Amino acid sequence: MGYYRKTVVTPVGELELIASDKGLSAILWENEGAIRIKRTPIVDRPDHPVLLQTARQLKEYFAGERRVFDLPLDFSGTDFQKKVWAALLTIPFGETRSYAEIAAQVGSPAAVRAVGAANGKNPVSIVAPCHRVIGSNGKLTGFAGGLEVKAFLLSLENTTLL
Repeated sequence: MGYYRKTVVTPVGELELIASDKGLSAILWENEGAIRIKRTPIVDRPDHPVLLQTARQLKEYFAGERRVFDLPLDFSGTDFQKKVWAALLTIPFGETRSYAEIAAQVGSPAAVRAVGAANGKNPVSIVAPCHRVIGSNGKLTGFAGGLEVKAFLLSLENTTLL
């Protein structure tokens, strides 16, 4: 299977969008490369329909015109990771969840650290809103885009922390 890429400029920097013919596969942060997400081979194809749709929806999100993404997704990960990523998709715009709440939601209440690890491997940041997951104490914790970007995204969504 091949993967296609398009780079977009956003208020949080350049993002590299990666898609397969099945759907959006990854959103990589500026200068991140393929460290967190391994997809090969990748071909530049900025006119790929999934990439165009993703770029448009991200633009709408950053303009305050979109609260929910409606994109085909092509996740690649373990079954547990996919459960966590699916749980991320259920966090409403403007709300947060703790890692413990996500662990309970996926049926593994003792797996808080594993949820954190899966959250860190989320291939489609922003779309699967891992920025909405915070520590049980209400503090911002790890984010592939950096804590400043996480705070920016939560502010954009006018999110009230726990």
